[in-house]
Amino acid sequence: MANKLWEKDFEVNSEIERFTVGRDRELDLYLAPFDVMGSMAHITMLQSIGLLSADELKVLLAELKRIYADCVEGRFSIEEGVEDVHSEVELLLTRKLGDVGKKIHSGRSRNDQVLLDLKLFIRNRLHITATLIKNLFDELIAKSEQFKDVLMPGYTHLQVAMPSSFGLWFGAYAESLADDMLFVQAAYRMANRNPLGSAAGYGSSFPLNRQLTTDLLGFDSMNYNVVYAQMGRGKTERNVAFALASVAGTLAKLAFDACLFNCQNFGFIHLPKECTTGSSIMPHKKNPDVFELIRGKSNKLQGLPQQITLIMNNLPTGYFRDLQVIKEVFLPAFDELDDCLRMSAYIINRMEVNEHILDNRMYDPMFSVEEVNRLTAAGMPFRDAYRKVGLEIEHGTFKADRHLHHTHEGSIGNLCNDKIAAYMEQLMAGFHFERVEEAERRLVQ
Repeated sequence: MANKLWEKDFEVNSEIERFTVGRDRELDLYLAPFDVMGSMAHITMLQSIGLLSADELKVLLAELKRIYADCVEGRFSIEEGVEDVHSEVELLLTRKLGDVGKKIHSGRSRNDQVLLDLKLFIRNRLHITATLIKNLFDELIAKSEQFKDVLMPGYTHLQVAMPSSFGLWFGAYAESLADDMLFVQAAYRMANRNPLGSAAGYGSSFPLNRQLTTDLLGFDSMNYNVVYAQMGRGKTERNVAFALASVAGTLAKLAFDACLFNCQNFGFIHLPKECTTGSSIMPHKKNPDVFELIRGKSNKLQGLPQQITLIMNNLPTGYFRDLQVIKEVFLPAFDELDDCLRMSAYIINRMEVNEHILDNRMYDPMFSVEEVNRLTAAGMPFRDAYRKVGLEIEHGTFKADRHLHHTHEGSIGNLCNDKIAAYMEQLMAGFHFERVEEAERRLVQ
């Protein structure tokens, strides 16, 4: 029995096969449950247009549901010599059901099949990622509220600048994640369009009912133009990669701040000893390796859109094997980002805050702008007030007034965390995850 869907009466050179298959057998395990789900929708549609009988559909669906359970529970594998997940599923069906297993590919190409698999995979993984972003967001908002009245220095040029607070610091990263979620939602909505029925990129002479598979799989709509559906390969991954990179950028900056603020020279935050690592030579060391790895992994993820762009750059219309290489950098990226999100939420929850930073008088100059503003409000021209306070600092006579009165939206005294939280809730509701979950549940159960 042929182990390749395209195999005829000759064998491919073993070195050519090794090189062209690449890591597909390994990476296609990410796609396996979605490939099976897509086949369920496709054969249901085939039966509706008369290419399968009701009895054939019944036995095929029963066997596909068994294979789907194997995928979900980690029992599915792609055998040696089998090219990809599509070939393995069809091989398993044919072994069990005979010739009826060979009928599932009518009106379909591996091109639109892998497009569908990727979109279903992306949709699933962005749901997980969005949930993890929201978990980290909640931890940051909670910390912002808990320490909203604890002041800390704000910096420009790594010089002490103006008063800030832990409420502002934690809340800033929460709001950054909310804006990142806009990218994630846009990527999700672009991925949530059905390419199935585009076949090799030019449609099919079978009277396919593309709206039926769109509805069965819970897509918002289909990619209507069959050529564009194929042009979406690579573009979809790149757009999603930009969303992942946006989240990674927030994590990298947060991790850098945490590393800086945790060092003894700052001492603004403290990590519990069980969340640090040691040195093989220096017995006193408690290293923030968790934040350093989050920073490193997140910085690597920020290069993902460029990697995908360079792989797909200048390809003309149609399918090319170059696109296979995108899987190698794209599919594992979700695991890496999700791990960073989980660990960030875990460590933020356990982070301790120094509530006595300003006991050190070296931070007094950061209240200089407060004094300039106080004098200006009392009637002194701003430039005169600026000069007066500047000279006092130079002469060592400046006395800091640490009583702050910031009232405008988003300031120390008015964080607007409730508004930021409402913004995030609105974004989460805009995904409509429940519609997709219900469609998938109906299909596979």
